Amino acid sequence: MAEVSVPRQWLAEVLGTATLLVTVVGSGIMAENLAGGNVAIALLGNTIPTGAILVVLIWMLGPLSGAHFNPAVTLAFLIRREISRRRAALFVVVQVIGAVLGVWAAHIMFDIDVVQTSSNPRTGFAQWFAEGVATFGLVMTILGTLRWGTRTVAGAVGLYITAAYWFTASTSFANPAVTIGRTLTDTFSGILPAHAPPFIAVQLLGAIVAVVVGGWLFGEE
Repeated sequence: MAEVSVPRQWLAEVLGTATLLVTVVGSGIMAENLAGGNVAIALLGNTIPTGAILVVLIWMLGPLSGAHFNPAVTLAFLIRREISRRRAALFVVVQVIGAVLGVWAAHIMFDIDVVQTSSNPRTGFAQWFAEGVATFGLVMTILGTLRWGTRTVAGAVGLYITAAYWFTASTSFANPAVTIGRTLTDTFSGILPAHAPPFIAVQLLGAIVAVVVGGWLFGEE
């Protein structure tokens, strides 16, 4: 990563996180519009593009910034001392900025109010626990696939998120920047702003647990 300038790393994280949110929010709007009230079909229409775009973004931007696009992932690498505190802090800032820009871009494309907040409730222990599990699994996927070969990371992350949309009660946000972005859209993928802080807290906790477990599981004998 040393040969990649810091501004290029920041731009990669902004563009990557923004594109992820464009996909999450935009595909959610499109899916809801076309599903005719069938929530399962709408969720499927939201799931497939999200998993697919993650593969593309990691392939495209991974060599520049590591393709975190996620403060929980950045925290994991900070704990593992694979990223400096300063770089981690800046990554989180630009990830959140990218998330907001991505949501607004999706709103513009679908000709709805750019600035809005969600009224979609997502709360309760089951959903909080689901977010912890989802983020734990995501970070474990990243650490495990990095341990055995970087070429598998993009596909593994895309497939994991595709699956986690369906096996978690929360539909697997697994990303504090995504959670913040989704408070700003009153559409299919939104979350009520007041319900976001517990999601973010358990996401970060899930990442920390994954670092501990993954550090032992994937470490040298």
